[in-house]
Amino acid sequence: MSAQKDCEFLVKRARELVSDDPCAAKAWLITARTLYPTDFNIQYEMYIIERNAERTASAGRLLYDMFINFPDQPIVWREISVITAALRSDSQDKHAQFLRALFETLPGRVQCEMLLKATEQCFNTLEKAEMLLLLLKRFPESVVQHGVNLGETLLEAEVSENVESPVNCFRKLFVCDVLPLVINNMDMRLPASLMQKYILKAAEFYIGYVTRGPSSDAQLQASQDGATLKSPGVSRGSQRFVIDGLSEKSSVVAEPWERLLDIVTVVGARCEWQGDKGQRSYIDMLQRVKELCRYLPGLEGETRLRYCSQVVICAALVLFRSAFLYVSAVQPSLFQGVGAMTSGPWILVEDLSSVYSDVEGDRATLKHAHKKRKLADGREKTMSSDDEEGLGKGRGRHILVNKTEMPNWSETLESFRTARESWDLLHSHDGLEAEFKKICAAWKTESWLWFRIFLSDMIIHQGHYRKAVSSLHQMASVQQPQPAQQSPTGQASLEHHRALIQQASCHYALGEYRMACEKLLDVVSGLVPPNQELTKAPEDLSRIKSKTRKGNDLRLLPCTRGAVLPFCLQLMLACFKLRAFTDSRDDLSLGHVVVLLQHDWPQGEMLFLKAVDKICQQGSFQYENFFNYVTNIDMLEEFAYLRTPEGGRIQLELLPNQGMLIKNPSPALGVELNTLLLQGVQTMDRHHTVTRGITKGVKEDFRLAMERQVSRCGENLLSVLHRFCINEKIIIIQSLP
Repeated sequence: MSAQKDCEFLVKRARELVSDDPCAAKAWLITARTLYPTDFNIQYEMYIIERNAERTASAGRLLYDMFINFPDQPIVWREISVITAALRSDSQDKHAQFLRALFETLPGRVQCEMLLKATEQCFNTLEKAEMLLLLLKRFPESVVQHGVNLGETLLEAEVSENVESPVNCFRKLFVCDVLPLVINNMDMRLPASLMQKYILKAAEFYIGYVTRGPSSDAQLQASQDGATLKSPGVSRGSQRFVIDGLSEKSSVVAEPWERLLDIVTVVGARCEWQGDKGQRSYIDMLQRVKELCRYLPGLEGETRLRYCSQVVICAALVLFRSAFLYVSAVQPSLFQGVGAMTSGPWILVEDLSSVYSDVEGDRATLKHAHKKRKLADGREKTMSSDDEEGLGKGRGRHILVNKTEMPNWSETLESFRTARESWDLLHSHDGLEAEFKKICAAWKTESWLWFRIFLSDMIIHQGHYRKAVSSLHQMASVQQPQPAQQSPTGQASLEHHRALIQQASCHYALGEYRMACEKLLDVVSGLVPPNQELTKAPEDLSRIKSKTRKGNDLRLLPCTRGAVLPFCLQLMLACFKLRAFTDSRDDLSLGHVVVLLQHDWPQGEMLFLKAVDKICQQGSFQYENFFNYVTNIDMLEEFAYLRTPEGGRIQLELLPNQGMLIKNPSPALGVELNTLLLQGVQTMDRHHTVTRGITKGVKEDFRLAMERQVSRCGENLLSVLHRFCINEKIIIIQSLP
């Protein structure tokens, strides 16, 4: 008891002297330690004095003595935990640097033993893994003993913590830190199956990381409520991307695709994959496995399995990377940080360059489409992809794009081509397809909206429109914007319309014109027409005039208000064009064509003149919506001329109830109509007059209506056509079979 009191006195005396006379305090403690070498408090006090004075060497020696002589003291382990925390962090403050330097003074074997025992003191899975990782990085020889076990522990933690997303703290630590140490350690003999398992785990993480959505951090936190650690200071719904359990800085992964390629390179060399040992790029990797596929039919046993594994893994990684690059260009808002760097979204649709061409060249396409539609109606549920090859001839199809609107068009189209090439390769053999489906099932790729967008575009490019319609129908419901997502520009709504527009394009290609128009009118009803007329790019004008395309190509259309409404009008025109010019009479369809031909005038002038010829052949024409929506001065002049003797005195019934009005005119109705028309005449532009004898021998109501219509020629045409789509939606749909 007396000895204990003496120790306490000596320590107390040393503390009193530290601030005024450090040397004296140190002398007191040296004396105390000599007298009582087994007393922990004396040695700990000596350590505190040296540590606070930041004397690295002496503090390190004292820490080493305490670790050896007093391994069960909780205070020692608290001190060691502070030091190991400094080792794991990248903080550059002075105290952290001192603690790291203090640790470096310890002998290597002591460092290793200290880290191992510190690991045993951890009860949190993530903290324990980080401590063991510190050991592996400092002592590579320990990777052989602990590397695989650490990796398996992290992968098991995902399951035990009910973590649904592959982008989590456990997988990040495994993929970015543990796996490179394991696969690059040549002293380890790992089976090929285990390394292939690890490369797929890494690929799933990196793909999930680069394709994360703008609010992924909130979703991750919601899905990981059972995880042990939570990131402090990060609120749910934050737009910063933070992997649960890690700091914001630690959540950042630089160059994920390059890191994945490095892993593939090392694993490929260790698994003795065929081809070049150094993977230069993803494209090179695809070319090598394409060559390997030529030998697959003649291989058997283990050799065949090894070749299949190499082809499937490499081709799948090229597929997902290329598909991501394509979708990030055509719909960048799906991904965090991508939208600010690119324009978009874009829609892959049928190219309508030939919509204003003569109808004769389109009749074979019409018959073929109707034939396909009848076949589909009879066996829709059992239709295979081969049944629709004739509709697309996809391999020879071009994808057109306005190069000024999409600066990165070349890279985008190349990514699409590479992704499709990879897809075809993975489905070229039953064995490859079966293994690829296993990967897709494990990764739940059916829930990846971005990948489904690529698949839909690929199916459209292949000409498998029936399958595309089914896929797009599901996506349209997924992308239905919520009120909170609506932006002032209506961009969220436009992205929802993307799937509807593609559905309309597919229905048109199948010859299902009513369904196409229903989708188009749903889109148009949600659009606000631009305030001014749009001017067509010179490239588009020259291409339309050349008429080199026959409608078998596709186009990437910008999903903007200025592009979507004109496309909808063109596609509606395409739906009505062939029906309007059939041998049977259909004044309603012909009238719709006349209204729609006003857009892009005078591109449709030749087709309009063909419509006029048909009206002349019929000798009459009835379209009661004429004066509501036809404001083109050239068209008005042509119709006025048809009523004159020189024009053939064609009977035109263009006013509402005009037939009834001629047979049984009502004086009151006539007065009212004339009053309205005269009001319009008073405000009309005096520089526009309808010529070629309109006032000679024609009925007064028609003359006044025509003169009033001339005064409307300055109206915003897109607004007029937008109103036509909204007001006449029912009659437009009913006009089609």
